[in-house]
Amino acid sequence: MVFSTRMLIALLMGFASGLPLLLTLTLLQAWMKSAGVDLTTIGLFALVGLPYTVKFLWAPFLDRFTPLAMGRRRAWLLLTQLALIAAIALMAFASPQDSPFALASAALLVTFFSATQDIVIDAYRREALLDEELGLGAGLYVPGYRAAMLLVGGGGLVLADQIGFSGVYLVMAALMGIGVVTTLLAPEPRVAVPPRTLRDAVIDPFAEYFKREHALLILLFIVLYKLGDQMASHMTIPFYLEMGYSNTEIGAVVKTFGVVPTLFGGVIGGILMLRIGIYSGLWAFGILQGISTAGFMILLYTGHDLAWLAAVIGFENLSAGMGTAAFIAFMGSLTNKRFTATQYALLTSLMGVPRVFAAAPTGYLALTAGWEVFFLACALIAIPGLVLLVKFRGWLNRE
Repeated sequence: MVFSTRMLIALLMGFASGLPLLLTLTLLQAWMKSAGVDLTTIGLFALVGLPYTVKFLWAPFLDRFTPLAMGRRRAWLLLTQLALIAAIALMAFASPQDSPFALASAALLVTFFSATQDIVIDAYRREALLDEELGLGAGLYVPGYRAAMLLVGGGGLVLADQIGFSGVYLVMAALMGIGVVTTLLAPEPRVAVPPRTLRDAVIDPFAEYFKREHALLILLFIVLYKLGDQMASHMTIPFYLEMGYSNTEIGAVVKTFGVVPTLFGGVIGGILMLRIGIYSGLWAFGILQGISTAGFMILLYTGHDLAWLAAVIGFENLSAGMGTAAFIAFMGSLTNKRFTATQYALLTSLMGVPRVFAAAPTGYLALTAGWEVFFLACALIAIPGLVLLVKFRGWLNRE
């Protein structure tokens, strides 16, 4: 099962999903900064990421319509990926200094088509995999996603010194061809009859979901499960710098070495869920996430020590990869296959809420309470989510 064609498709689709993300974040910021664009303008460019948070608004169209004869999911994937290639190439021909509006417009197109691709890939994975394969499928999707982000965020910056940022964007547009080839070779999943009208596609997914027992508690759990982990992650770079680590050390240990445990964490988490199931996986990995967050306090006592930094980062990223795999599998298990795109888009949009709002006060909390109390609090925030999880034990164990 681990080496099946379905799992290879999950891995490659994860790569296609992760590739566009940093093209409008890290890489774009570096390009604009190197071109002499002021910080205010660079900050405003963050608004091009809005489609990721509101993607559920157009997800019903992807559930309702089939634009090509090759099947609903594969058709939308192919059209979206071709549009992504064109939009990324457009960014390559825009200038941060001479045509910032054109660059912003092209970047907005990239995020729109990237968010749309995410909707369809999430729906495809849910529909193509058996219920017992959801954990492993998520476990392989995560390494593919992270590998693409490493390629863009790390490799893209290195390559920019050789061929320039415009050249990098053209290379990344070409690499999106991996997603196109995957889509052309992948089978169309067999699902229940899709919504017959647009009204059914818009209303029925929400009506069906909110008829379920614990519907609101499930949404609250989605917000809480990785809340502490996300809050802590938002302040780790300032923490490392305050502990005396240089930018080079942070880049080598955190951004390069640290990626490897994340990749293994997703795979290990997926394999373990084949044996223990999603419910036990959420429990075990959620506890590990809390412990690993508290582990940052160790660095307060070790001082400047690269070995300890690597150990803490390795454990934190390993547990985060496992927790993310379980979390993605959990959200997949919640969706009705008639409305997969819409319901999954709603849940993943909600998952991003803590990343935006809970991250805002983290600097103030760390400043006023101190790093030790801050990381301890972030670790303890895992408890309410785990308490809620007990209420879902019955139906999750039946999945």
